[in-house]
This record gives sequence, structure tokens and C-alpha cells, in this order.
Amino acid sequence: MRPRVGQMLASTVDTTAVIVVRCPDEELEIGCGGAAMVEGNGNGAGSAATGTADPGLTGGSLLGKRYADDELGVELLCTKPGPGTLTVNGVPLPMKTAKPLPASD
Repeated sequence: MRPRVGQMLASTVDTTAVIVVRCPDEELEIGCGGAAMVEGNGNGAGSAATGTADPGLTGGSLLGKRYADDELGVELLCTKPGPGTLTVNGVPLPMKTAKPLPASD
């Protein structure tokens, strides 16, 4: 799939849903729990999990946290948490850490 900024994606193996915040202009496989995510917000009638998560990719995703890979230029915002690990091209996405504030000494 070629993701686009603002696109809503939902997992097919759990309740995880994300919004694409940043992405390159190229084909990427965005997944969760070892299965590709599909377009949608996870709230529709067809949003129930239809697959089984890979046991090795069940690290979970947290509500309101951003997951990013700066080398690929991908950033996702989790809008619905779930037990599946977010991946891009099969590689787990790390949670983005907050930038430290400058010291006020």
C-alpha cells in the first residue's frame, strides 16, 4: 500500500487503529501483530478482528503514543490501543521518545 498523511488504518488481528502522521511517497507494508493493516478507523461493522496475531509480535501499542522510523520517514499515531506490535515492512516500529527540554539553569 502507498500510505498518505491523515490516512486511518485498522488492524485485522486486534483492536489497534492508527493515523499516518508522516510517510514517504513509496510503497510500504504497515502491519500490526504480523498482519497488514487495512484502511479504516476500526469502528465500522467490518472492524472485528478476522485473523490471528503472530505470537512474536504482541508487544502492544499504547493510546496517544507515536511510533516512528526516522530512516524510512514513517510516523504513526495510535488512536486505539491493542496487543499487536506495529510494523513497517515486517520490522517493529519503536515508540517515539519525547525530545528533552533545554535546561533552565
